[in-house]
Amino acid sequence: MNKIEAIGGQAVIEGVMMKSADRVAIAVRLPNKKIKTKVERLRKLRRFWRLPVIRGFVQLILILIIGIKALSWSADQQLGKDEKIGAGGLTLTLALSFCFAVLLFVVCPFFIAKLIIEKGILFNLIDGIIRIAMFIAYIAIISQIKDIKTLFRYHGAEHKTVNCYEAKKRLTIKNIKKFSTLHPRCGTAFLLIVFIVSILIFSLIRGAWQIRLISRIILIPLVAGISYEILKITDRYRNSAAAKIISAPGLALQKLTTAEPDEKQIEVAVCALKNIIKNRSKS
Repeated sequence: MNKIEAIGGQAVIEGVMMKSADRVAIAVRLPNKKIKTKVERLRKLRRFWRLPVIRGFVQLILILIIGIKALSWSADQQLGKDEKIGAGGLTLTLALSFCFAVLLFVVCPFFIAKLIIEKGILFNLIDGIIRIAMFIAYIAIISQIKDIKTLFRYHGAEHKTVNCYEAKKRLTIKNIKKFSTLHPRCGTAFLLIVFIVSILIFSLIRGAWQIRLISRIILIPLVAGISYEILKITDRYRNSAAAKIISAPGLALQKLTTAEPDEKQIEVAVCALKNIIKNRSKS
């Protein structure tokens, strides 16, 4: 097997997207039961955008863009279409997603906490706890939707396949089924780290409530950047006691966002990953 590199990804509509440093591969199960794939090469970022902390927020934006495109393409395949999402549509989707996330996980928790206590360390702690609670509640609610349950099973297939790959085992259904649906580099784990880091950083902000609220939005890139570095470090030293402690909450939360896949879903995830490996070997 080729040299192991970090592979990430996400579940899409009836499929899985896998991403390496320089390419993206999507595999979906069509209504006719066949698997359709798509592979795209990614442009290498300039060195500045790959610097520690800075790269965290940049990667978050890139993943959102790639993820929205992958979801759009996978949805089109179920409808028998093959359309590209335009720049305007992508920008609007990103803007609406960002505004929704800020409103639900920044603004609402802030004002709820403000009803309990005005300021201080206790305010920031309550604000952070409410933020985490709302995130968990949000996942729990959407997980009851039938299509989301299917999405979470593909999410599990993605993790099991990547875990098998990183263990340097052959990518067979039998081997992959033995692995966990949880993975320390998952976006769910990343978001939980973001929430925890934000409590620490926001605690340093003083002033009127308007300043404290605006700072929570302005400092999102910094929080994301620091959280990304923590995620990278805990993944690199995942077998250490400290990394296991830090990763534990994120892994536990993934039990809500992943589910055991069936063999057909694993087959799709393998197809996506093999397209990453195959195309990498040609470059």
